Amino acid sequence: MAELRITAEEMRYISLFETLTGVTPKDCFVDEENGRLIYVVRKGMAGLAIGRGGSTVERVRKATGMNVEIVEHSDNMGEFIQNLFMPVKLKKIRDVKRGSKRIIYVEVSPTDKGIAIGKNGRNIQKVKHILRRHYPVDDVVVV
Repeated sequence: MAELRITAEEMRYISLFETLTGVTPKDCFVDEENGRLIYVVRKGMAGLAIGRGGSTVERVRKATGMNVEIVEHSDNMGEFIQNLFMPVKLKKIRDVKRGSKRIIYVEVSPTDKGIAIGKNGRNIQKVKHILRRHYPVDDVVVV
């Protein structure tokens, strides 16, 4: 796995998140195009980061002026992929090597496909970007 590179801007958001929630994130992705911050927290820490009724994450949203999403990390890639797609339940995950490329095929029910991809592809783009930061993956395809 490649070393995770965090920008100065992401470090500022991580510091703010830590101050407001008491949780130290493993990663932060600034999605300017969709006006959101995506934090990757250690396994078991999402509830604490979100807070009762979403109160803690709401403080982060107000302080940053951006929507905030929390994803739990996992050392198990399949579990991490499931966490990235929440609340969509994945039926099957296939890890396929095509030459030097590693492609993850994610099967969802037809009724969940729109949610998995998201408006203008925003959810699948989030999954691809964050997964590439944590695992040696070239692409993610929803089937």
